[in-house]
Formats: sequence, C-alpha cells, structure tokens
Amino acid sequence: MEYRALGRTGLVVSRLCFGALTIGPLHANLSLSAGAGIIRRALEGGVNFIDTAESYDTYAYIRAALEGWDRPVVLATKSYAYTAAGMARSLEVARRELGRDVIEVFLLHEMESEHTLRGHREALEYLLAARARGLVRAVGISTHTVAGVRAAAREPEIDVIHPLFNCAGVGIRDGTADDMLSAIREAHGVGKGIYAMKALAGGHLIPRAEEALRYVLARPEIASVAVGMQSAAEVEFNLAIAGGRSVDPELRARLAEQRRRLHVEDWCQGCGQCVERCPHGALSLVGGRAAVDPGRCLLCGYCASACAHFCLKVV
Repeated sequence: MEYRALGRTGLVVSRLCFGALTIGPLHANLSLSAGAGIIRRALEGGVNFIDTAESYDTYAYIRAALEGWDRPVVLATKSYAYTAAGMARSLEVARRELGRDVIEVFLLHEMESEHTLRGHREALEYLLAARARGLVRAVGISTHTVAGVRAAAREPEIDVIHPLFNCAGVGIRDGTADDMLSAIREAHGVGKGIYAMKALAGGHLIPRAEEALRYVLARPEIASVAVGMQSAAEVEFNLAIAGGRSVDPELRARLAEQRRRLHVEDWCQGCGQCVERCPHGALSLVGGRAAVDPGRCLLCGYCASACAHFCLKVV
C-alpha cells in the first residue's frame, strides 16, 4: 500500500480509504462483528484511513474494529451542525463513541457553495478552536460541487477537502469531471489535503470498476480515495487496485454482477422528507409515495436518514 501526505496536515494516509457508510444501517446494516471484521481486514491489508460521518451511525463498528489494533489509524468524520453548540455536541459524540481523545479529520458535511459555507461559519469556528485545543488535527469540508471545492480552497483555515469525483462526472452537481479536476488542482495547489469520494459513482461505474478506481487513484493531487466496502470480496478487490496489482478474474467477475438499488417500502407515507434530503434530485413523489430515478441516484443512502418511517434503504 502506498501512503501520501494529506496536504499540510501532517497526516499520512493510505491511498485507499475505508468508506464506512456502506456497512451501517443506511446500507447493509451488518452486525457489529461482521462490519468490524470487514474494517479489520482492510486495516490488515494496509489501509490506515477510515471515513465516516455522524449521520452514518457507524462509530460502533469502527471502535470495535480498532480494539487491540496497535498501528496508527487516521479517522475522518463529518457533521451537518451549523452552530457552535451543535458542533460541540457532534465532536463530543465522535470522541466518546469512537473512544478517541483526538479526531484526526473533522469535516462540515455537504458544503456545496460559498453561501453554504458562510451559513456554517459558527460551526467552522468551533472546529478551528477545537483544533487549537488539540481535540481535532485537521478541519475541512465534504462537497458534491465544483463551487464547494473552490470556496474551500479560498478559506485559509480549511485543511482538507473531500470532493465527489469520478471519471464520468456522475453526481457532480455543477459541472463535469474536468471541471471538478480543475478545482481539485486549484485546491491542491494552495496546500489543501484532498481525498475523493464516489469513484464508482455509487455503483453506476461497477461494470468499469477497475478503470474507474485507477483513474481517480492516478490523480497526483488526490491523496486518498474513500470507497464504500461491505464485504471481504470488495475489500480484496479494492486493495488490489490501490496496490497496483492485478485482480483475480473470478473475483472481478463476481463483483461485476453485483447491483445495488434504493428500495422504497410499501408503507411509504409520501411525506416528501426524502425528496428534500436527496442531494442529487433523484427522488420525487409519484402517486403519493417516493419514487427513485435510478439514473440520478448515487446510492448514498442519505435519504434514509430523513425518513421517520424507515421506508428507504440501499440494498
């Protein structure tokens, strides 16, 4: 496994980052032991970087996976909090549930424009104060937009940017893959640490998985690529790609057959909360219930966290 500096943070991270969203309740909802075991296999393969978020509800898996692990691991988490009090709660939840005094990377979740970032300024200021107190090593944002990357690049206090980026540009809300790469290069050029998400476009690029992963990993501006993994087979596949090795043909064929989708249960009430929550405009109300546009859905599962009736799940 290759390791790279995450901008100017002083953190060194593996090229492959374990994306913890997919093992949790918004996706596979694995048992604690099963999910922790998959993370542990990635750690044993050389991964030292794990990405999660408060809304993913996967802190317990990570804490269990790290029990008895004696090598350094960089954890990145995110919060939607926009006030100082809200961010204080989020940071304390992360420290307590992960069992760590210090969170290496703490991000404002889904900052899509300069306006959004400005609206979360109070939460950002809290994180900067927490960094000064030694409770956080690096502060940053996650974003699905070119505008979000550029806004963060202009903020000298921001250390890390976690942008959506894939070879097809799927899910980038305000431009193409080339536009996003240009913004990433701009941010990297001013010292921001960059780690990418959605290299497989939420599953849309599974038929081209090797090509898609290698494309993002080949960008020198990107220190690491967060990939959601929910099985040992997926871990082995991604470790091979990140390590520059060839993939076992049988494993390649097995994973190429996998397809995920967003399932809407029959008891959907048609409240529309999921429609408002979807960052990609993939949901609408049809006939009094939620309907999915598969061409726009990136299988992030964020809509599921907005549903009070537990009607949505990535399967």
